[in-house]
Amino acid sequence: MGELASLANVSKRTIDYYTSIGLLRANRSKSNYRIYETEALDDLKFIEDCKKLSLPLDTIRKKLEIKKGRTLDEKLLTQRLDFVYHQMKQLNSDLSDLISVLEKLSQEEKETFYKRLLSESTCLQQSINLLTK
Repeated sequence: MGELASLANVSKRTIDYYTSIGLLRANRSKSNYRIYETEALDDLKFIEDCKKLSLPLDTIRKKLEIKKGRTLDEKLLTQRLDFVYHQMKQLNSDLSDLISVLEKLSQEEKETFYKRLLSESTCLQQSINLLTK
């Protein structure tokens, strides 16, 4: 524990506390000394960086779990991110197409179109206001 404390520039008491609340994990030797894995130094530095950002310990615990893949599978998260990204790309393309069509409509056609949209969705009203400014 002393070596880990020295490498991370924290006190042994800090390491003991983080271990007692489950932020750090240690195995026990036959003589009952704590043995920390090599990832403990990275975890400790991560914890200290989060503390500098004034994050509460519960938030730091959750971030560590995510970082270690205990609560979220990184591959699934990446797949979901890719899926959402492609949806956004498609929506942007669709929006560009709609704007092009709208620009070609006469004023009367635009007004009729806008009225129909407004009656169908208040969410679209905000978008239309942005488009017509």
